[in-house]
Amino acid sequence: MKLFGKWLFGKWRKDPPPADEPAFAGKEVAALSSQNQVATNIGKGRKILVVDDNMVVLKAFELKLKACGFEVLTASEGAAAVSIARQSRPDLIVLDINFPPEVGSSGLQWDGFNIMQWMRRFQEAAKIPVIIITSGEAAKFKDKSLAAGAVEFFQKPVNFDEFLLAANKALSAGGNPATTA
Repeated sequence: MKLFGKWLFGKWRKDPPPADEPAFAGKEVAALSSQNQVATNIGKGRKILVVDDNMVVLKAFELKLKACGFEVLTASEGAAAVSIARQSRPDLIVLDINFPPEVGSSGLQWDGFNIMQWMRRFQEAAKIPVIIITSGEAAKFKDKSLAAGAVEFFQKPVNFDEFLLAANKALSAGGNPATTA
């Protein structure tokens, strides 16, 4: 059982594999090393704000993004998200659409669309690219999200490899195409 625990969590701590495990062939090691290096370097020097009312989603994104080298900021409600975006100026925002009515202390009923609308009012946050994530119906929200200025849309559970590709594309573009015209 001890070996299983080390294998399961060693990846996050970057522990070396136990000595009694078989080694990969040279090509496989090089390919894995190259993929790991790319994933680790993708976020170097970049900040991402993740906004979701679900603490499990926040923690999962935080762990995975930090492993890719990102500085990760989190918010669980709209007013905090707008404030963090204005003060910290992240390079990218990952934003849920649906928030329950009781989330937040500002008295406003926040959702991802309201949060995007509020951020667009402030010069500090107006051009930050936004990737929408939702557990809601994709058909109902995708077109509306993209029309509201999101650069990408993902249905939960999010495929993290596809997400990283979209994040890299958004970060490489240097801004939100919907607001840089």
